[in-house]
Amino acid sequence: MQFLTETGVAVVLGYVLGSIPFGLLLTRLAGLGDVRKIGSGNIGATNVLRTGHKGLAAATLLLDLAKGFLPVFAAGYWWGPMAAGGTALGAVIGHCFPVWLKFKGGKGVATMAGVCFGLGWPIGLVYALMWLGMLALTRISSIAGMSAAVAAPIAAYVLGYETIFIFLIAIAALVIWLHGANIGRLMNGTEPKVGGGKKE
Repeated sequence: MQFLTETGVAVVLGYVLGSIPFGLLLTRLAGLGDVRKIGSGNIGATNVLRTGHKGLAAATLLLDLAKGFLPVFAAGYWWGPMAAGGTALGAVIGHCFPVWLKFKGGKGVATMAGVCFGLGWPIGLVYALMWLGMLALTRISSIAGMSAAVAAPIAAYVLGYETIFIFLIAIAALVIWLHGANIGRLMNGTEPKVGGGKKE
């Protein structure tokens, strides 16, 4: 019973912190209006960058990473790997479906990076290297994000993180599902590259 209670609290904690829409809050505080009304309509760092403010985009990225990392690391420290995995899933779901924004949030790429580092720095390192490497190679944000999402559970399995493997599978599936429109554009050859000024 205590285990279930701790895991339940961890999931709720992850969701609440993950649902904080930093991209929206930062752009509003900067007097730039609603970031959901420009570009892709996303609340993540990539769309914040379309406001022309690189500093705000960087801050959004760091905060979205932090809201994934901090609760997962804390849950793992206090309650163990299963609670950490549940918190990771909750944090990404919170970012993608925040109750404050009528469940319309981001695609979870940066927050997944944060939870990966929270679950284990080797997993986070693999995620980050895949993300940065594919972005440098293709200059397509969606390919980089989806590639990193797929790499994370594979890395967890290979590196011996069996307890959290299933959680990363679920998170990766969610991230890829949310990139459905991007996948369609990739298949049609119309997915824009970073700096192209179109939806990503």
